[in-house]
Amino acid sequence: MSRRIALVTVGLVAALLLLAVVPLGFSLTSNDRNDFQYQVFSSADQLAARAEEYLADHDPRTAMDQALAEAAERGDCAAVYGQRLDLVAKTACLTATDKSSAALAARVRAGAGQVSARDGDWLLVAVPVGDDGNASGVAVLARTADPMNDRIAAVWIWLSLTGLAVLAAGVWFALWLGRWVARPLTVLGASAARFGEGALETRAPTCTGPNEVQELSAAFNRMAERIQSLVGSHRDWVADVSHQLRTPLTALRLRVDVLADEADAGTAEELAGLQIELARLGSLVDGLLAVARAETSVPRPETVRADEVAADRLAAWEPVARERGVRLRARCPRAAAVRLGPGDLEQMLDNLVANALDSVAEGGGIELVAAVADDWVELRVVDDGPGMSAQARENAFRRFGQSSTGGNGLGLAIVHRLAAANGASVALEETPGGGLTAVLRLPTAR
Repeated sequence: MSRRIALVTVGLVAALLLLAVVPLGFSLTSNDRNDFQYQVFSSADQLAARAEEYLADHDPRTAMDQALAEAAERGDCAAVYGQRLDLVAKTACLTATDKSSAALAARVRAGAGQVSARDGDWLLVAVPVGDDGNASGVAVLARTADPMNDRIAAVWIWLSLTGLAVLAAGVWFALWLGRWVARPLTVLGASAARFGEGALETRAPTCTGPNEVQELSAAFNRMAERIQSLVGSHRDWVADVSHQLRTPLTALRLRVDVLADEADAGTAEELAGLQIELARLGSLVDGLLAVARAETSVPRPETVRADEVAADRLAAWEPVARERGVRLRARCPRAAAVRLGPGDLEQMLDNLVANALDSVAEGGGIELVAAVADDWVELRVVDDGPGMSAQARENAFRRFGQSSTGGNGLGLAIVHRLAAANGASVALEETPGGGLTAVLRLPTAR
């Protein structure tokens, strides 16, 4: 953003400089050229007036010779032609006596009045001596344009240096303006990123930058405080519910167990059914609390070795799988590092493996396969159980979704919530040849 602000500001400054400096330079150049031409015509008129005293009034040629000498001192070349275009007098400079000078004199003698022409860097001006209708001769004056060109070049150099100085000042101002506007937004973005990573106490500074950015930072802080308060109260509610539900359930199960030990055969059978229902109720409460914790969790990602976690969880589930006659196998490349909240990958894999164990019959198998890409690590929990229909797979990640294993329908919901909180994704696919494949895509540590 700061770069765009700087580029726009520099572009505006450059456009203003072009609109101001270039027309000014052309205006000064035009004025200098017009002034130069006016001065040459004025000098030629003065020479013609001095020459008229000699050619028309027949006075001594002293004044004419003096005018020619003054022209030579200025670096001009001058010549005076008679009525028949005969050369009367000239300076030592040969430029005024070349063909261009003679041609201009002929044009004036033919009645063209005052004429001018350029010969290289020289400006030649020819004026009649005396009245135009009864001219007694022609005066020709040539002046080099080098001093004028030097002045024009100096003007353009001065304007260019001034423009560059103003442009440099504009660049500095643009960079300062861009940083002044963008730095608070950068800080706000970093604060939002830390807040999203789980640092709920993060706040953005509200005393720097434009008023709009300060107002945005204040609004972010109010939102952060509100979210922190809501998450905290939700966590407290989950803890309270966990305590309030677990305590009476545990006491109830203990009493049922005592009654089952003391009851007769018929009553014990009924109490055994009650124990099963209490166990299901306890499992349901644990699942609901796990879902609530997953929904309110704001993970702080850290680097986790997915291959090591997968091997550890399969080793933990191996006794259960052996007891049920199910084979467990893993194919995970080394150094599969991901960014997840602490303990989240273990919880997701536990739920996926438990779900697969509940669906696979004795003699079946479960395989955990990992694949590493540039931005993702893909973990696949593949089983050869009965699988799920398309409708069941679509509803599987909802709370109490349809379960083919007789579970409470909360395990996959927990996996989905944890994956979403960590910027990951989870999906269910059919296993080729029959079964179900849970695909977990996790962001890499890069």
